Amino acid sequence: MRYFMELSYHGARFAGWQVQPNERTVQGELMEKLSLLLQDEIEVVGAGRTDAGVHASKMIAHFDMITELTNLDNIAFRLNRFLEDDVAVHRIYAVRSEAHARFSAVSRSYVYRISRVHNPFAQGLAWTVTRELDVAAMNRAAALLIGERDFGAFARTGSDVNHHICNLTQAHWEEVENELVFHISANRFLRNMVRAIVGTLVDVGLGKCSESQFATILESKDRKKAGTSAPGEGLYLSDVEYPSEIYI
Repeated sequence: MRYFMELSYHGARFAGWQVQPNERTVQGELMEKLSLLLQDEIEVVGAGRTDAGVHASKMIAHFDMITELTNLDNIAFRLNRFLEDDVAVHRIYAVRSEAHARFSAVSRSYVYRISRVHNPFAQGLAWTVTRELDVAAMNRAAALLIGERDFGAFARTGSDVNHHICNLTQAHWEEVENELVFHISANRFLRNMVRAIVGTLVDVGLGKCSESQFATILESKDRKKAGTSAPGEGLYLSDVEYPSEIYI
């Protein structure tokens, strides 16, 4: 039987999602605690691989069991008692055996938070940028990202992918009190892509990069031409969507 887990985590004390030797990771934490709880060697596969310091308000992961689990709400409750306070499992549910947390996903969404004031309660949870930003220009540039195209200009060099084609369906900035919140959705994302996009859009907002220059960067497919990546602390995986046929 295959099961999906919906979870969230505060990424500050994690070296990222993926298991790494001698590092605390979200995947490693879940596998250790779930194996202990279910008295079996459990492998956990996530919908994506967030970097060190990156958060998730909604991550999906899957694991397999030979025997069928009962009372899944109770298992989630007990698992949370094993886990530390910076990760929480919200629910566990059965899916079809062919469902895959990563490869079955049809859409992923991220948000990026920028604090426009020095806020002690945003430390580790948002990027502080107090200089004046031209949000309208940032949104006009962000609109150029919508559609299916090559995003090599915003991909980490040396990534193990066959192509850089992604289909973006949403990319816009929202002003919320003393924060700017970037919303972005696509069928897939490349390593470091959202942070590279955010960093370059902030350059637009600061007047360091014009909208036409942003378009040229996008068309270049050259990571060296884009801006510096925004810090991981402001980035959140916010949603993962799947086709209805995977559910039981």
